[in-house]
Amino acid sequence: TVHSKEQHMSAPAQNGVLIYSGDLSNLSEFYETLFGMRVVRKTNDFISLETNGFNLIIHVPPFDIPTKTFSPIKLFLTVDDMAMSREQAVKLGGQVFEGEWSNPIFKVSNIADRDGNHIQLRQFNK
Repeated sequence: TVHSKEQHMSAPAQNGVLIYSGDLSNLSEFYETLFGMRVVRKTNDFISLETNGFNLIIHVPPFDIPTKTFSPIKLFLTVDDMAMSREQAVKLGGQVFEGEWSNPIFKVSNIADRDGNHIQLRQFNK
């Protein structure tokens, strides 16, 4: 029997991203803690997270995930404090990459989550 924990959600999201993972709870914790995302639906096959109208679905893959792979898709998510977020990513089992770039509107740097998915952090200028 599939047990489902579901919170109120008015309708399916129109925009978002899907990430395949063999460990749903572990990866969900990374995004919940680092980006303040909240669980809006959870089943044995997927966890749906949301923040500010953005939907991230972590899904059990219907195939074996290759050990050596590169995805041309990279998330970008906004943070309030770039340095603190990079430090917290490492504490949560993620990885940080060298370099930081900026333009007149925001600065960016790159990290990876616990499964190695690349994420661009954005911190908007105040």
